[in-house]
Amino acid sequence: MKIKIVETPEEKEHAYQVRTIVFVEEQKVPIEEEIDRHDETAIHFVGYKDNIPITASRLRFVEEYGKLERICVLKEYRGKSFGKELILAMENIIREKGFNKAKLNAQTHAENFYKKLGYISVSGEFLDAGIPHVTMIKEIM
Repeated sequence: MKIKIVETPEEKEHAYQVRTIVFVEEQKVPIEEEIDRHDETAIHFVGYKDNIPITASRLRFVEEYGKLERICVLKEYRGKSFGKELILAMENIIREKGFNKAKLNAQTHAENFYKKLGYISVSGEFLDAGIPHVTMIKEIM
């Protein structure tokens, strides 16, 4: 997979397409909650396999954290380490920007995936867009 930081309107549209398929169509998150005001200032990522956009995410810097958000992989590509590749690419940018802490709100069904990547749960369960989540953090060096 080739992971790109979004630089063009076409790449941003590709990221939005993947997010819409996963979150809006598959998980029934309202589009007005999925695409929000933070999209204007976030760093967006899109991952391509054979020139097809298959992963997307965004990164913001909040307080002392690089905050990983909207992480998604198209259903037919899950379980093949593409999500892990995307997370590692995001962590590299966090480091490059001079931060050493990462934070994310994980859907509870994905909590073990993030634990395997070194994230630690630091909150109880809460609902976001009607989906159970937990906040997780990681020290990245």
